Amino acid sequence: MPAKKFLIALALLIAVPAIAQMRCDAPRPPAFAKYEKLDVTDGWFEVYKLPGRVFALFEPRQAERVFSYLIVGENRALLFDSGFGIGRIDQVVKKLTALPVVVINSHTHYDHMGGNYAFSEILGVDSDYTRNSAQGKPNSAVAEMVSARLTCPPLPEGVTTENYAIRPFKVTGTLTDGQKIDLGGREIEVLLTPGHTPDAVCLLDRAQRQMFTGDTLYPGNLWLFVPETDLDAYQRSVERLAKLASAVDVLRPAHNLPEADPGLFAKVAEALPQARSGKVPFTVRNDRRVYQFTGFSILLANPK
Repeated sequence: MPAKKFLIALALLIAVPAIAQMRCDAPRPPAFAKYEKLDVTDGWFEVYKLPGRVFALFEPRQAERVFSYLIVGENRALLFDSGFGIGRIDQVVKKLTALPVVVINSHTHYDHMGGNYAFSEILGVDSDYTRNSAQGKPNSAVAEMVSARLTCPPLPEGVTTENYAIRPFKVTGTLTDGQKIDLGGREIEVLLTPGHTPDAVCLLDRAQRQMFTGDTLYPGNLWLFVPETDLDAYQRSVERLAKLASAVDVLRPAHNLPEADPGLFAKVAEALPQARSGKVPFTVRNDRRVYQFTGFSILLANPK
């Protein structure tokens, strides 16, 4: 295995212990009750209807509780992330719309690009990180993601810890900061927000006053300890997004809940320097420093 691929696979394996063991009996948080759960699934995904012709595609039986979002216009639709690739997100999308679909990844970590292979139009950031991710991830790097520790049965037919992998995909177009994606009757603005990864992206729907934030921000444990994270770039990105908070009423994050308060950006922008200073309390979990704040926590690497 080439050195760069080995390091990427190693980073994924190191990150695995930071994921809490799956609780199969955990009740849905109250925020879910706001939205209609549709009778649309492939057996793995749950689908929730959000305002403004948006659908949240949720993977509730995997510990990372990933959300992907389908944004529908008059002429085409945009799929923001494609999940783990455990279920068939393309089949779910086809049940929700017959329009052509363009895929944009919030970033190219394994849990957000797994279904990319099933789509023909994928727009991505022009970066070496994206190009490496597009080669897929071998079973040795991601098998734990479908283990009994991190999933609730049943897995989709044919998916096992022995064969699960992230398939390669082809990026067909380049994303730029401020780019407008015309879906017909609605326009989605691309915001390049590097930090969590070099290719992190948020989407701004000004007309519907919502922002899709990927892993740049979500309520829960913010993973800022992996080798590809640039804390300085992340600080700049969250400060930029905090200035846009007044333009939106709700955030649509990629983990845990289908909604978050836009004011969270300012709180994270203020909290990260405190955590980086090392002068505020933290606990150590799986070689990570965990800094707990109201509504979120920041996970940083624990220096040896």
